[in-house]
Amino acid sequence: MIGVFDSGYGGLTILRQIRSLLPEYDYLYLGDNARAPYGSRSFDVVYRYTLEAVRALFDRGCEMVILACNTASAKALRTIQQNDLEKLGGEKRVLGVIRPTVEIVPTLTRSQHVGVLATQGTILSRSYELEIHKQNPDISVTGVACPMWVPLVENCEYDTPGADYFVKKRIDQILRIDPEIDTLILACTHYPLLMNKIVKHTPPGVRVISQGDYVAAALRDYLRRHPEMDCRLERRGTARFLTTEDSAKFLENASIFMPGCDIEVEKIML
Repeated sequence: MIGVFDSGYGGLTILRQIRSLLPEYDYLYLGDNARAPYGSRSFDVVYRYTLEAVRALFDRGCEMVILACNTASAKALRTIQQNDLEKLGGEKRVLGVIRPTVEIVPTLTRSQHVGVLATQGTILSRSYELEIHKQNPDISVTGVACPMWVPLVENCEYDTPGADYFVKKRIDQILRIDPEIDTLILACTHYPLLMNKIVKHTPPGVRVISQGDYVAAALRDYLRRHPEMDCRLERRGTARFLTTEDSAKFLENASIFMPGCDIEVEKIML
């Protein structure tokens, strides 16, 4: 199977896009909902939690794991790849969501000024800035944390009038810091549910980038370039779900991110 991990529910938006593009594969989603959110936790804690989740997915038959969590990708991915992957399984792979997102940025920005809207943990890691500068050191990157955006989504307030204040506040803030920004990266998998509000309060001419499509396309390209991995993946079109929280609570919240999907979930301990 292809494992998809997130600290909470936002990774379901990534899974939805991946399954839309690559429906034939088998997927196993794990949400560490009992310990979410990861955004304000230290690097060491995020690394430890993420490693536990990756190990759990490998133990359940996953050949590769997508960290569909920006905080985990920013704070844990590189360490796991460099220090732990050989011990976990030399032929297995762990991929993140940051690189597929930033690879497209140089082709989208005209002004060479990019904004990143994310959790505090992702902003403090400077991961997007570092990865974008690997692609093009001349691009100016401004990051702003949006601490209220995830609670708005998880409390089903993302499409209410009250959400407008918090969305507009952060967009105004980042454009006040750098008025030349013409591309905004939504660097949290919860944020696509706020897209209507974000677009409403974003000036014309500023492009808003959501991650799902780019991550899905990057995975497709990765499997084409790595047939040795592709041949180990089962193709029955199935999706299973795991949570560290109460199963009923997971089902209730998952319906926000994957409306209309029939989901069966199992509670596990990490």
